[in-house]
Formats: sequence, C-alpha cells, structure tokens
Amino acid sequence: MLNKKEPPHYLGHRRRLKDRLLDDPRALAEYEVLELVLGYVNARRDTKPLAKELLARFGSLRGVLTARFEELRGVPGFGAGAEEFLTLWREVWARFHEQPMRDRAVLGSPDVVAEMARARIGVKEHEEFWMALVDTKNRLVGWERVSKGTVDQAAVYPREVIAMALRYNASGVILVHNHPGADPKPSAEDMAFTRRIVAAAREMDIRVLDHLVVTENRFFSFQAEGMI
Repeated sequence: MLNKKEPPHYLGHRRRLKDRLLDDPRALAEYEVLELVLGYVNARRDTKPLAKELLARFGSLRGVLTARFEELRGVPGFGAGAEEFLTLWREVWARFHEQPMRDRAVLGSPDVVAEMARARIGVKEHEEFWMALVDTKNRLVGWERVSKGTVDQAAVYPREVIAMALRYNASGVILVHNHPGADPKPSAEDMAFTRRIVAAAREMDIRVLDHLVVTENRFFSFQAEGMI
C-alpha cells in the first residue's frame, strides 16, 4: 500500500496564522505578518525564514516595506515575485495618499501634498520632480511627474513647469522633488532653481505656492522656511 504523502508542515502553520489574523490582527508578531504577506507571493514555500531574515536586516516591517530594491535583492530568497508584490503594494499606498487630489481638496497647508509626495516618491532610489497644480481657490486639480533623474539630480527647465501649469489652466503650483536618503535639506542648486521658477511663473501670473523636498519620513517646505 502506498503511503499518503503528508502535506508540507508550513501549510497547517499558515492556516493557524490566518485564523489568528482574523481573530485579532494585532496579536500577530511583525515577522508573522510579513510571513503571511510573503505566503501570498509564494504559496508553496515556508516563508518564515525569509520574513525573519528581512526583519533582521531592515529592523522593522516598515523598514522592509520601504527598503531599496537593490538592498532587498541581496537577501537570499527575495525573488522576482516578492519584488513585483512589493511594487504593487507601494503603488496602492501611493494612490491611497493621492485621493485628496481626486477629491479636489483645498490646500490649507503643505502637509497634504507632502504626504502624497512621500508616499509616491519618498523611497525612490533616484530623484523625481513632480508638480501639484491648483486653481484660484487652491483646490488640487493635478498631480504630475515632470521629470525622472538620477540618484542626485532630476533636470527640469522652467518652460516645462510653465507648460504643465498652462496645460491644467492652473492658477498656482507646488513644486516637489525627492532626495534619496534621509536629508530633505535643499541644495544650493535647489534654491537657485526655485528662484528661476518663481521669476518665470510671475511673468505668466502663475503663483508658486511652495517647493517641497521629501524623503521617506521628512519634508522641507520652502514656504514654511520663508524662502518663497
């Protein structure tokens, strides 16, 4: 008589984790949450070792979810499926934070745009330059990428900023770019660029409300610092 093949041990463990998740999600340890997430990426593998290794390297669940792919690829077991899943998760997170733009929210502070920008480009490995565009009542009417650059530069020309504002018939703009790393302090080039944009926009009767420099956890506001 042939022996019936036993199912992999981790399947029963994963089912128990899911039951605990449904009963009390907060009762799960961080590695168990990550283990379940990775289980959806690779259902035929015991994902606990990878979950623990990722947390050991990046310190926390947040650290794993915001780590650079270059670093993640160096972890044994982190393959293309995990990278695709994490890319999708980041896109969902970014769109969640971009809802104020779809709702045409009125801007009362730079925080709304800063949150959109941090979710969209805060963990990017290269610089990107974006614009939030508003109407005469400071309602968001557009959120667009103008350029994608390198690890320390995203080339943008004043004419591109003005053209984007005219395309949306915008009364005002908020300039946004990211600094890969942890320091949002603007460079001398950032400050000179901002002055050029403000001067060019003034000629077209377009308001430059702010220039935000964002990282994963922080942002710098030119307006709040009295630089616009």
